[in-house]
Amino acid sequence: MKVLRSFASVALAVGLSMPLIHAQESQLSTVLSQLDAASQRFKSARADFKWDYYERVVRDTTTQTGPIYFERNGTAIQMGAVVADPTTKKTQRVIEYKGGVLQMFDPGVDQITVLHAGNNQAQYESFLTLGFGGSGKDLARIWNITDQGTESITDNGQSIKVEKLDLVAKDPSVKNTFTHVTIWVDPTRGVPLKQVFNTPSGDYRTATYSNIKLNGSIDKGSFKMHTDSHTTTVNH
Repeated sequence: MKVLRSFASVALAVGLSMPLIHAQESQLSTVLSQLDAASQRFKSARADFKWDYYERVVRDTTTQTGPIYFERNGTAIQMGAVVADPTTKKTQRVIEYKGGVLQMFDPGVDQITVLHAGNNQAQYESFLTLGFGGSGKDLARIWNITDQGTESITDNGQSIKVEKLDLVAKDPSVKNTFTHVTIWVDPTRGVPLKQVFNTPSGDYRTATYSNIKLNGSIDKGSFKMHTDSHTTTVNH
């Protein structure tokens, strides 16, 4: 990401901008330390999500909703989601990530698509679990971070203080998929309440999370893929 700065007045830039930059860096350091601490406590999270996909070409937004969970056991990460149409409530996809393998079940065509992370496992997990229990150190290792300040987001009638962080991937190849990602993260709990993924084409996905429950038991039966003898599998 290119950061444009105006140097029309050197004296003004030095006199006013530098203290602001130092303050932003100090705040970011504090937030990353809070995420480090929250990561140590994180075992699992369950939430309700809403995903809005905006396509610039057709100027249309598609919405999907459902439950989602994240679970960490040591360094191992597992994630699952049931993706449904918010109007019909019909399940469109069931997603599971475990052991470096991402499976997506489409009950409409009775097919499972399997993607193996391989050497890109850390990169896969950085997107799938972005903001959920990740440490500040890991976030700073993968992303160039700009702290855009503190905001409040309401969840279940309660105002939650969140930090708005804009992320640009350090891996140049990732920028072909996402130019940047913005997250609104609760640093004390180590969970995001909102994420926006921006693509080079101008499309973007907005994810919001509510009813977040930490470190409780996860009923994985409700995230099960209901396959049958006719289910086909496609590997990538």
